[in-house]
Amino acid sequence: MIAVDTNLLIYAHRTAVPEHTSARAAIERLASSGQSWGIAAPALAEFWSVVTHPAASGRPSTPAEAQEFIETLAAEGGARLWRPGPRFGARLLQVATDRDVRGVRVFDLQIALTAFDNGASEIWTHDANFCTVPGLAIRDPLLEAG
Repeated sequence: MIAVDTNLLIYAHRTAVPEHTSARAAIERLASSGQSWGIAAPALAEFWSVVTHPAASGRPSTPAEAQEFIETLAAEGGARLWRPGPRFGARLLQVATDRDVRGVRVFDLQIALTAFDNGASEIWTHDANFCTVPGLAIRDPLLEAG
């Protein structure tokens, strides 16, 4: 099962960014591959925060546009929306302490733990420094496409 990171969602949604075409193509390949895939709740929240932010580059998306994008991925692309598993807060704190996770990398860790809780074995991201957990491989489909 594959998890999709926030940055690929943002790039696929925002037509003005240079990564748009590659990110959209990667998600379309995934959606048509027959593989199970999903979006972790923390990635969904992070996506929403970025694309609807009033200071977003270009024109911010309206809440309706952001919602339609995600709902289309689920309805037509087969994406599942994943919630964190049991004792998520305690696990997040423990893994962050054990792995010395600092600053904004805790958001990656939330995504990784939620994806892992839901059976993902791989996360697609265009972030070379993505903070993951053992058992969750990182793959950059944008580098593979180029």
